[in-house]
Amino acid sequence: MKKYVVDLDERERDRLEQLTTKGKSGARRIRRARILLLADEGRIDKEIASFLGAAVTTVERVRRRFVEEGLEAALSERPRPGAARKLDGRQEAFLMALACSDTPEGRGEWSMRMLANRLVELDVVDEISDETVRRTLKRGISNRG
Repeated sequence: MKKYVVDLDERERDRLEQLTTKGKSGARRIRRARILLLADEGRIDKEIASFLGAAVTTVERVRRRFVEEGLEAALSERPRPGAARKLDGRQEAFLMALACSDTPEGRGEWSMRMLANRLVELDVVDEISDETVRRTLKRGISNRG
């Protein structure tokens, strides 16, 4: 016997069916909706997972979130944990301007390490890695030419 039994009311079922057939929604949201619809039909987790190409743990997690937190929580993404940003908007803008500026004498172009060291020298940041500089520039530069 399943601990988390999905029992949709008519309104929830209609909403999920509309979500899976009409309009635009994210692939993960649609997959979760389909999991709930199949679970409501009484199918087992392994069968649902095989049918949708998902992991059994995903099916279990969606069931549990529906029972414990409701329909919207089961369909939605939770915020993902991660480290705080190393640079704020002003610091990122300064880095972009520095990267676009003239290079130091005797150098053909800026290296990531040179940019990181210059940011520290100019007291823009206390410390920063060249990898953080690389990721910030990759995310921020739109000129592909």
